Amino acid sequence: MRVLPSGSSALLVELDDLDAVLGFTAALLDRALPGVADVVPAARTVLVVTDGDPAGVRADLERLPWRPGRRGSGERVELPVHYDGADLAAVAELLGTDPDGLVAAHAGREWTVAFCGFAPGFGYCTPDTDPWDVPRLTSPRTRVPAGAVGLAGGFTGVYPRESPGGWQLVGRTDVAVFDLARDPAALLRPGVRVRFVPC
Repeated sequence: MRVLPSGSSALLVELDDLDAVLGFTAALLDRALPGVADVVPAARTVLVVTDGDPAGVRADLERLPWRPGRRGSGERVELPVHYDGADLAAVAELLGTDPDGLVAAHAGREWTVAFCGFAPGFGYCTPDTDPWDVPRLTSPRTRVPAGAVGLAGGFTGVYPRESPGGWQLVGRTDVAVFDLARDPAALLRPGVRVRFVPC
């Protein structure tokens, strides 16, 4: 772990991999350290925004007990999913199963939002068991509807709004995962535990 200054009031924590990010973020969110205003995880880093005293927070971060891969005790969300995505059969075949087997495996796992990106409200969810390695489409779609549930690499995600995208689509949800009228606007935030429920 390496802690670097980032601007005048933040620290960038560099970690070895996503498991380390998950464990460090979980410990940080569970502890609510004084002086920490925001926590922004990514694939191999965690940006810790302070309320003005990065030196004091840095010492706390370096002493923070954590372990790689630990999932936090964050909020749990259930998302009803219509498993009728355009790529469901192809992804099932790629993973050595049939569509029903893929639905059972996807819905049978608990997923944790590791970090957000790509678009506001797009959470990169990792499974509680061994991740799949699903390739992105060789040619991205120009239009993916809001609510589409996709797989790419070792992640699953829900498109928060209509946009281009290259993830393999396995289903869709009618739940708005990003809504500016809601507080917080993003339903899928780092640390949130997600269950996909067939409907």
